[in-house]
Amino acid sequence: MRDQALFDKIDLHLIRVLHTVLTERSVSRAAVRLGMHQPAVSAALKRLRDLAGDPLLVRSGPGMIPTDAALRMVEPAASILRAAEGLFSDARGFDPRTATRTFRVAASDYLDPLFLPLLVARIKSQAPLCPIEVLPLSADAHYHAHLAQGEVDVVIGNWPQPPEDLHMGRLFGDDVVCLVSREHPAVRRGWDVESWLAAEHIAPTPTHPGARGVIDMQLDGMGLQRHITARCAHFSLIPDIVASSLLVLTTGRQFCERFTERLPLVVLPCPVAFPRLLYYQLWHARTHHSAAAMWLREGVRMVAASLRKE
Repeated sequence: MRDQALFDKIDLHLIRVLHTVLTERSVSRAAVRLGMHQPAVSAALKRLRDLAGDPLLVRSGPGMIPTDAALRMVEPAASILRAAEGLFSDARGFDPRTATRTFRVAASDYLDPLFLPLLVARIKSQAPLCPIEVLPLSADAHYHAHLAQGEVDVVIGNWPQPPEDLHMGRLFGDDVVCLVSREHPAVRRGWDVESWLAAEHIAPTPTHPGARGVIDMQLDGMGLQRHITARCAHFSLIPDIVASSLLVLTTGRQFCERFTERLPLVVLPCPVAFPRLLYYQLWHARTHHSAAAMWLREGVRMVAASLRKE
């Protein structure tokens, strides 16, 4: 009970006086720095001495020096003041040049392969002290819970129907095309829906039994089924696999076109009329008004705009 009673007597103003008096080692200089009258600082110091059961500052020649107990208080007091300063700073504003908060982005690897490198580069150049974590986003990822619990700031991907209870910002739309090797027969002959369905396709590995990707979900709705003969859990490696085989990858144009310069690949129109893939960033209401999260979302939007070909 005694400790609680002591704790109830401590306020942030007292901690600031404590830290200032101990670092200045002078009541008069501390008063100037705090913008207080010297008698008020002396009164606060008396309260601090009573609470600590220690003189805190003692005479040494012409000046004052902290006691051993006071020296042990300097860093904890500074830590409390830093934490208090940051407590409401995000609500008031966000200065990327001095901020140290960690940004966490969950993203699909179906994205344009330049997207995440450019986003990380932007964050590190404008907010150099902010760590960033890029987390995987799969069809069965519990991204809603991660957003609600503050474990992720924003998720980026494509969904046929984004969750209605999350905030959403559209990033870009992309046409569905096919990526094939230059040696694929369709490069010379072309194809129709029937020959495209019969071709050997490669698709992402299902994240759990029965999971369906966007392309296959839409084919199901059309009463069609393609011939998938290969799957890969690492989407960014699929273009290399396609380049050395006769497999067909069906996905967004923006993703496919990034690989045609370094690999012997060709982008072909898809004979099936798929709706465009729409990419969004999603975030939770808990961070909707956060200045730091708003800054991050604007960065995501700007990077998407720099890559958009619509």
